[in-house]
Amino acid sequence: MKKILVIQNKRIGDVLIVSIIAKNIKQLYPNSIVDYLVYDYTTGVIENNPHIDNIISVNDKELKKTQHLFKLILKIRKHKYDIIFDPYGKLQSRLICLFSNAKQRIGFQKKHKKKFPIPFYTHKVPFLDQKSKICGKVIEDRVNLVTSTFSIPEPDFVPKIYLTDKEEQYNKLNFFSKPVLMLGILGSTPQKSMPYENIATIINFITKHFDVLVLFNYSPHQKEEAMKIYKQCLRQEKIIIDIYEDSIRGFVTLMNKCTLLIANEGGTVHIAKALNKPTFTVFSPYVIKDHWASFEDGHTHTSIHLFEEKPELYTIDREERRKIEKNPTAMYQKLTPELILPKLKIFLETNLPK
Repeated sequence: MKKILVIQNKRIGDVLIVSIIAKNIKQLYPNSIVDYLVYDYTTGVIENNPHIDNIISVNDKELKKTQHLFKLILKIRKHKYDIIFDPYGKLQSRLICLFSNAKQRIGFQKKHKKKFPIPFYTHKVPFLDQKSKICGKVIEDRVNLVTSTFSIPEPDFVPKIYLTDKEEQYNKLNFFSKPVLMLGILGSTPQKSMPYENIATIINFITKHFDVLVLFNYSPHQKEEAMKIYKQCLRQEKIIIDIYEDSIRGFVTLMNKCTLLIANEGGTVHIAKALNKPTFTVFSPYVIKDHWASFEDGHTHTSIHLFEEKPELYTIDREERRKIEKNPTAMYQKLTPELILPKLKIFLETNLPK
């Protein structure tokens, strides 16, 4: 029986996307044990996944301490894994791979990284040059991490979230007769968040033209910032402000009962898609859309990116993208509500109940 470990010490959306590795490798080794090593705040998106046997959760800050990393390396080594996948390739995860004694250690060959002579991986998989499937390049690359090493006849490219029966019966929204739209009003980082006045303008447009209720989503530490946006909204009676889930699993169950999601690109978008909910995504100006735009068909899942609206503002240069990432405010200001609202109107007309 094979013992397999997937290491993904990154954010929520990344962990959800990488959960597709488990389903694919279990096609080849159905009786294998597949474990996931992830940050403790991300476990909610892979709980109850029938293809994942055990979740090893670690604390981000603790793992940066040498003594904790050393203890974890010893723990992983004792598990005697046969195969390890390392999709992100942090130094921490590469060291875990190196000292794991696993016979097959699989990770990406990153072009812009210095090539170490240290054999962290037994199999280095290059990133694809470009996407070829609707799932988007990031997902396609992660599936390729498996299929380039193992023969999987019909690989699966669709990450899913699996709810318990109790979670399916979640009833906090049952009291509302109107569609409830989840609005991801703030990004996971300031670099992924639109200017507040633009967010308020979009909310005001929705509540004026559509017979719906809106529900704010934000991280617990962002509550003060969320209230700043709320105070700029003209029809506060259409905003549900007293229903909130402060855990990832709680958000999953709440999102499952909403009609659709409108949000900045990030983990919430991937969660909604994994729950088969329509999504409208606003991409940060520095994000490469082809990498992260998954399953977009122009109807159920659609998005907007400043590059598509005003390509003349961009140069295809890595250094330019880094500059935008450090300070995207000026570029975000150019992604005005006037650019967003026409596309958003079509999306809502298409996906709201008639």
